[in-house]
Amino acid sequence: MKIKHLEKGSLWHSLVRTTEHALKSGALRSFPTGHAFIEDGGVRFFVRVLASLREKTVARTKQDADPFLPPEKDLTVADITDTHVAVLNKFNVVDHHLLIVTRRFEDQDSLLTLTDFEALWLCMAEYNSLGFYNGGREAGASQQHKHLQMVPLPLAPAGPPVPIAPLLPAPGSIAAIGTIPAFSFLNSYVRLRPDTVDTPREAAIETFELYTAMLKSVGMNAPGTSTITRQSQPYCFIVTREWMLLVPRTREHFEDISLNSLAYAGSFFVWNKEQLARLRDFGPINALRTVSMPAER
Repeated sequence: MKIKHLEKGSLWHSLVRTTEHALKSGALRSFPTGHAFIEDGGVRFFVRVLASLREKTVARTKQDADPFLPPEKDLTVADITDTHVAVLNKFNVVDHHLLIVTRRFEDQDSLLTLTDFEALWLCMAEYNSLGFYNGGREAGASQQHKHLQMVPLPLAPAGPPVPIAPLLPAPGSIAAIGTIPAFSFLNSYVRLRPDTVDTPREAAIETFELYTAMLKSVGMNAPGTSTITRQSQPYCFIVTREWMLLVPRTREHFEDISLNSLAYAGSFFVWNKEQLARLRDFGPINALRTVSMPAER
C-alpha cells in the first residue's frame, strides 16, 4: 500500500487537531507544571517544575512493550515519509511535543540516517521549532525504538526563543565545525545557512554531512551510508533552523535529576521544588558539566 507523505502546510493544523482529540479521549496525558528561571553564566535557564506529586507517579510509569509498533491511532498526527510517522508524546509536559518515529524498529542507540534527517526537516519546515535526539538511555531517552523529537519555539515564556542563545558564538563561517566555548565540556557546534529550512530535502543532505563531521570532531564513529550504525557512546543532539549542537554524554542524571537534550538548549525539568533548589545552588552549567565529557580528551 502506498504511504501518503506529509502535505506541505498541513502539520501544525493536524498537530493541534490531534492534540485536542487525544486529550478528550484520554490517550494524551499532559502534566501541568509551574516554572522558574535560574540565572547562570549569562543565561536565563528555564526550569519546569511538576505541579502535582500525584501526577509524578503516573508520569514515571514506563511502558514495557514498544509503544510505536504500531503507534496509538489517537496519538498519530501524520505520515511524514515512507520511513517515518509523526506521533504525539503520550506523557508530555511541553505543549505540542511531537515525536518523529521510524515505522520499522530501529534502536535508539543507532546513529541517525539520511532518512531521519529528511523526516526531521520536512517537519521543521512547517513551523518554527527545535528538533532533538537523545542518543541512548544515558542521554535521556525513555524508549528504545528510534524517535527524534520536536517542540515549538520559543522554549520559555520570556527571553530568547532558545535560552542558551547568549552563549552561541558570534556569527562566523557557515558550516564550519566549532564549539560553544562557554560550555566547558566536549561539544560540537555548527551554524547553518539562513535559508536551510526552505529546501528540506537539500537540508537533510547538508545537515547529515555536517552531523557526520560533528561526530568525528568529538571522537565518535560516523554513520554508514547504507547500513544502520550503532553509536560509539551516548550523546545529545539539537537542531534549529539556524544551528546544530552535539554533546557526548557520560550519564543520564545530575544527582537524581534526569537531563536530556533540552537541558543543553537551556530548558530543564524537575519533579519538585527540592530538586529545583539543588539545581539552583549547584548551577545549571555545572550540572551539565557533570553528565558530559571533559573538554580536553
